[in-house]
This record gives sequence, structure tokens and C-alpha cells, in this order.
Amino acid sequence: MKVTLAKTAGFCPGVKRAVDMAYKAAGCGRVYTYGPIIHNEAVVGDLASKGVFAVESVDDIPAGADVTVVLRSHGVSRATYEAIAEKGVNIIDATCPFVKKIHHIVEEKGREGREIIIIGDAKHPEVQAICGWCQMTPTVIENRDEAEKFVPKHTEKLCIVSQTTFNYKKFQELVEILSKKGYDILCLNTICNATEERQSEARRIAGFADAMIVIGGQNSSNTQKLYEISKEECENTYYIQALGDLDFSKLESVDNVGITAGASTPNNIIEEVHKACQK
Repeated sequence: MKVTLAKTAGFCPGVKRAVDMAYKAAGCGRVYTYGPIIHNEAVVGDLASKGVFAVESVDDIPAGADVTVVLRSHGVSRATYEAIAEKGVNIIDATCPFVKKIHHIVEEKGREGREIIIIGDAKHPEVQAICGWCQMTPTVIENRDEAEKFVPKHTEKLCIVSQTTFNYKKFQELVEILSKKGYDILCLNTICNATEERQSEARRIAGFADAMIVIGGQNSSNTQKLYEISKEECENTYYIQALGDLDFSKLESVDNVGITAGASTPNNIIEEVHKACQK
């Protein structure tokens, strides 16, 4: 059986940066991450074993100069940042630089009088954080129906940005629908380069593979997108979090297996799956 491992599988630069910052903070007094540092249970659990605990609310963060709070790679809203700062704690901002760039964009374009449209998942922490940097109430659009029904809340001067991990093909489709409405639109593709490269490679490998394995946390948005893309090209696509989730009986009659992984999947998990498939 031939096994093709995507070169782009695993930690992207933004995730690696955030994880490294969290591990470096371990042992420096009381340390917390605001939300899971990344969407991967293995990493979050390992950090907890080293005294770095994830909290979901500002109220769960104790005050004091001996407390360090690492902001997750998905970022936080302005209000959340200010609320954490008021605790008098040390803040380590591990927000992905690509996400941070979107915060600056929506803040700037909002001041210029543009209403913000965010292409993405309204329930995802990255999108929720972006909303928190907008001057006016933004609109989040995830699918064709929402795009077709869209009507501006404040002004016909619009600025479109995207969740960094959104499906690039879907982003183009939704922007095309919005562009036909005749509004004054400034469209900025803020899908990060690593996401585009990862999605393109997954689509290419799935195109010739008999079976495709996508590795990542169940809450990982970018892994879910990789699964959707791979499934479009290869019907036999399997979404797993670790080797133990893989049913090898489904691979017995295939000649070519492709493997990719989300941006928050540790290399050791990818290597374990890769080696097992090569046996």
C-alpha cells in the first residue's frame, strides 16, 4: 500500500508560536490560558500536567502580579483583553499574527465608516474575537443562504474579511454572491497562506488516493474544512483524532492512502498514524 503524507500536515507557524509560548510560561507562578491554547485535547492536557490550565471565563482568572494569562491563538475581543488586564496579571498575547492583522483591519475600516462582513463560523472563537474589534455590529456569513439574504445593517459601504481557516473555494463563492448586490465593497482575503496551501494539497492528494485520512481535534475548524475538501474528492475519507480512532479494516483493499492533518495536530500523532499505515 502506497502512503502519501501531506507536506503541510501539522502545526502551522501561528499554532507553533502559541504552543511554544504556553510551554515557556509553565512554571512562572500561576499560569492560565484563556480558552484552550489550540483545538487539540492532547496538547491542552499536557499543558495542564505542567500547571498551565485553560479557563473559559474572565471570572475564573485570579487577580495578582504572580498570575500569567496566555491568550489563545484564536485571539480575544477588545473587551475581554481589557477585562483581563484589569486583573493586574501578566498577559502573554499568543494570538496568531494573521488573526491579529484582521483585528487591525476591522477596527480601521470600521473607523472609516465601513460595515464589516466576516465570512466564517459565528460560533468559532476566532470569529467571535474578530467581532469584538468591530466599530459597528458586524454580520457573520457562513453559507450561500446567508449571503443571498444579506442586507446591510448600517451602511452600503462594506468591508469583507474571512476567518483565517475558512474554505477558500467557499469564500470565493460567497464573495461572488455579495458582489452582485451592488454595494460599495472592499474585499480582503484574510485566509492565511498556510491554510490555502494545506487545503490545496489536501485536494490534490485526495484526488488520486483510494482512501484519505484527516487527523485533528473534533473542534478544530481547519481540520473540519480539510475533511470537507478531502471528502469532495475521495469518498473514503476518515476523520480521526489519533491512531486509536482508525479502523484499519477499511484500508485493507486500497492501494493508495493519503494523510493530512489540521494546523493544531502535533507531529507525534501524525507520525504514529503514518508509520502504522506503512506496515
